[in-house]
Amino acid sequence: MNDHGPRYESAVDRAIREAQERGEFDDLPGKGKPLPGLDGPDDELWWVRDYIRREGLSTEDLLPESLQLRKQVERLDETVAGLPSARAVRDHVVELNRQIRRARIMPSGPPVVLRLVDPDQAVARWEANRSAKPLVSAPAPAAEPPTRRRSWWRGLGRRAARPNR
Repeated sequence: MNDHGPRYESAVDRAIREAQERGEFDDLPGKGKPLPGLDGPDDELWWVRDYIRREGLSTEDLLPESLQLRKQVERLDETVAGLPSARAVRDHVVELNRQIRRARIMPSGPPVVLRLVDPDQAVARWEANRSAKPLVSAPAPAAEPPTRRRSWWRGLGRRAARPNR
């Protein structure tokens, strides 16, 4: 406290002081424990990162649309792998191309060259990936026990121990 005269106390400061005097802040969860994140580097967006982690959100949603679309194109084969038909794959690619065209006309964020995806090539890759996967997983063949090979250096020791004939 300041001994130079009366000090101005706002209504908020007074309410906090009175609550402390009544003991309303005693026995709060985490009392006596260090605040999390104080020992880390200074990060002005710590609260955003904490919110994203706490809510289980994807940081990909924070990217500009052009970068989101680029990631969608890169992961296209994975995305369409679970689709039931070639028509569904084609529809997905047509919608993705529509979004790419819109992003070209009204770009947001950094300029990213986005090429349209050829629906025929996407369907061909989908069919190739689908035929490469076995429909029913067959049991794995029993592995043969490995044949034990003798190391060459062991033989050297035996030869050296044998008397010459």
